[in-house]
Amino acid sequence: MELQFAPEHLAFRDEVRAFLAAELPQHLRDAGRASPSPFMEVEQALEWQRILGKRGWAAYNWPQHAGGTGWSPVQRYLFEKECALADAPAVPIHGLKLIGPIIAHFGTPEQRARFLPPIVDGTELWCQGYSEPGSGSDLASLSTRAVRDGNQYRITGSKIWTSMAQFADWMFCLVRTDPSVKPQAGITFLLVPMKQPGITIRPIIGMAGDYELNQVFLDDAVCDVDCRLGEEGEGWAIAKFLLENERGGSCTAPRLIADLAHLAAEAAALPCGRGSLAEEPEFARKLARACLEAEALEMTELRILAELEAGRNPGPQTSLVKLVSANLRQRIDELALEAHGHDALQLATQRPLFGNTAPEPVGAKAAQMAMPCYLNNRAYTIFGGTNEVQKTIIARTVLGL
Repeated sequence: MELQFAPEHLAFRDEVRAFLAAELPQHLRDAGRASPSPFMEVEQALEWQRILGKRGWAAYNWPQHAGGTGWSPVQRYLFEKECALADAPAVPIHGLKLIGPIIAHFGTPEQRARFLPPIVDGTELWCQGYSEPGSGSDLASLSTRAVRDGNQYRITGSKIWTSMAQFADWMFCLVRTDPSVKPQAGITFLLVPMKQPGITIRPIIGMAGDYELNQVFLDDAVCDVDCRLGEEGEGWAIAKFLLENERGGSCTAPRLIADLAHLAAEAAALPCGRGSLAEEPEFARKLARACLEAEALEMTELRILAELEAGRNPGPQTSLVKLVSANLRQRIDELALEAHGHDALQLATQRPLFGNTAPEPVGAKAAQMAMPCYLNNRAYTIFGGTNEVQKTIIARTVLGL
């Protein structure tokens, strides 16, 4: 593959850099650096989304006909890389990065007109209803039931680990509409309104004290038939399309590379013996290995981009990206704990960790972030498909075992 970016790509990269330098305010950069969760605080996420929206860049991974930028995969990658290097906060991912492209691809014209504009302008937020108690990695075994009643479905069951459900107006949800066929064939994809009597949200507080997860109970909740994506029984195929994008369609290496650059700078400022921690041979070896693995991961993601540019689906390579990036994410967090030593044992449960109300750190701000990041990011090898699931996919589809 060609490893040189074309002149037009470099010009686009420079345009993005100039935009970030001019339009990304310092308080949002600080928020992006001081957020231990993969999910940004809603107020800051929406502020950044509005800034992007003014430039027409909020839906940067959507096709133009659906109200997006229509950028190529290379442009999307360069944009995400520059945002990571600039410490930009995350946007609300469930709407803009997950369900938005799915509605653009599978939705009817009426569904696209109804749901896509409020996602772009941030007036409607979304959550994902996939996992259930006992049906996480084995998603095909889900038991939440939807029964058609005229022009509506009545839904009974529960979803768990539902990130940001406490803010969501809608949930894209997998339900079982036909229990008589094989598990994958009986699943349907519904868009369910969250503000109704049949839905109860129970908070789940994470180990680091963050509140982003929930269990959602559906007790005869209703959903219009017009809010079904595809036909009954097509939910599994739509979900696989979404999961491929979640696992490998987004760009994971740039954020890891940016975090490693921050860690290297921190290590250079931390005393160790007669020099700095960055000069300590064993730590330097671990850091160098992580940097090399992040760069190798970036090359893999660029190969996936080449496949997408050629009009081919990313396929099982996305499982490889998910597996490698999740484990590397956790090793970077472990290096941060090692770097900051005793100062990294602090665990401030007050949120957010940025702004005028943030708790005072013990030592450096990076030390305060080390433990919350470590605890939150233990989930990287679970969500979006566990390591074991990714290894099974790789073994079957890549290695032919």
